[in-house]
Amino acid sequence: MFDITSQALLAQLLVGLINGCFYAVLSMGLAIIFGLLNIINFAHGAQFMVAAFLAWIGFAQLPLLLGADFQINFWAALVLAPLIVGGLGILLEKTLLKRLYHLDHLYGLLLTFGVALVLEGAFRHFYGISGASYDPPALLQGGMDLGFMFLPVYRAFVVVASLLICAVTWYLFERTKLGALLRAGTENPKLLQAFGVNIPLMITLTYGFGVALAGIAGVLAAPIMQINPLMGANLLNIVFAVVVIGGLGSIMGAILTGLALGLLEGLTKVFYPEASTVVVFVVMAVVLLARPAGMFGKEA
Repeated sequence: MFDITSQALLAQLLVGLINGCFYAVLSMGLAIIFGLLNIINFAHGAQFMVAAFLAWIGFAQLPLLLGADFQINFWAALVLAPLIVGGLGILLEKTLLKRLYHLDHLYGLLLTFGVALVLEGAFRHFYGISGASYDPPALLQGGMDLGFMFLPVYRAFVVVASLLICAVTWYLFERTKLGALLRAGTENPKLLQAFGVNIPLMITLTYGFGVALAGIAGVLAAPIMQINPLMGANLLNIVFAVVVIGGLGSIMGAILTGLALGLLEGLTKVFYPEASTVVVFVVMAVVLLARPAGMFGKEA
């Protein structure tokens, strides 16, 4: 039987693991985009938010708009929302981002920052900032008594789904021929294009895939977080810190660092709650001083 201190510790570690799963999936998308495009996608948090809103609109608002008893349930939203957000990302890359590849990285950051402000402003105008709730699907409602805490089934599903998404994405980019081509494209795109590889298409699809990962995280977060236009902005600072600590462009670094910092955040809430909001940035400062390229990044 656990005492109260052990119960609090294990409960916060589990909460930290759940947060770490969101950090891992979101930062993995950022790492993929930076690794191939060398663009810091500041719109990532807004794209995460858009997917959460799409899931909510499809379930709660679509019947009112169509005047019919038609809803897009969670499972359909988990497929459709990332596809829609990824498609919007592809449109952004084809119309705007591709014009900036020959310029300094700062231009891409400023453009995506502007896109994030536009998206957040538009959703704030139409839906306000009070937020909306989204119930988990009936299959994942209820909970399990673990002895030290009551764990909602949906949160357990989020952990399993996120780890599976991370594992599949890592395998795709690190252990397949497609992943080898993508990595080669970051090193010498002109040589790869000489062998007949369509580099522009590869870049476009990679950006869309990275954005779709943010979309998946957004749908998974909808039943846990309050859906509002700033929900992505609140996570973005931490996610950027995760990417920097893990190493810009490192998929494994993003996954391991996201999970580890989620757990560290949970531990901090037990022993020193006041520091829980800054511990990630303290770790980032220490890592940058010791290893500027990040834990898993390549030194220039």
